Amino acid sequence: MTLQWPFRQQSAMRSRLIFALDVASMTEALDLVGKLAQEVGMFKVGKQLFLHAGPQIVRDIRERGGEVFLDLKFHDIPRTVAKAGVEAARMGVRMFDLHASGSLEMMQRTVAEVVKVCRSEGLRKPKILAVTVLTSLNREDLKRVGVMSGVESQVVRLARLAKMAGMDGVVASPLEITRIRKECGRGFIIVTPGVRAQDGDNDDQKRVMTSEEAIRAGADYLVVGRPIRDAPDPVAAAREIIAGMERGLSSDRRVRLLSDRSKV
Repeated sequence: MTLQWPFRQQSAMRSRLIFALDVASMTEALDLVGKLAQEVGMFKVGKQLFLHAGPQIVRDIRERGGEVFLDLKFHDIPRTVAKAGVEAARMGVRMFDLHASGSLEMMQRTVAEVVKVCRSEGLRKPKILAVTVLTSLNREDLKRVGVMSGVESQVVRLARLAKMAGMDGVVASPLEITRIRKECGRGFIIVTPGVRAQDGDNDDQKRVMTSEEAIRAGADYLVVGRPIRDAPDPVAAAREIIAGMERGLSSDRRVRLLSDRSKV
């Protein structure tokens, strides 16, 4: 049987949704993995769950057919971060991240050592992402730590530095996607947290968009946690977010089509 285009589009959108496993126990995490493994493309494992369950949680998710975005936001001297990146690659994660503010050298050395180990050991190379400015921060927060240029300028500056270092992409709020895409090109991955429902609670996020808006702006992957996890039906919530992503993609395609026609 030939699969029709809407099914292929939905499958592609599912692969671009990352569910944040920000929970306190392995039992709860694996219960959610069981429910959502066929609904999302990747599971994000952050500090809370990793410190509670250790590397075993990554192995358990992968044994259940899930891909892992290891969100530990490494930030240390170049050698330490590079060695941590190598161990992340050996665990088989699909993505991991580090702070772009850790320096150009830190990013370059991590990329180089991960590539070297993956080649020598026959490992799949994970995508290495640079965290720019956390979505919980705004202009006033940056001023307090001595960054006076504003959120967007700082995000774009760090994104350019990450590209220079050979990183695969960045983690950035949806509000900066357009500028990053313009500065770093279409092949540069943008992973976007801070995605909320149209009428949802922003919680501790300060720079947010809906899934439809974020995809329309040019995000490659969306990270969503509470709107799915805390929903009465997490599966239905994930499907609704994917539907929003599909609407955003369709809108983006329509805009590009009209723009292309206007140039003929």
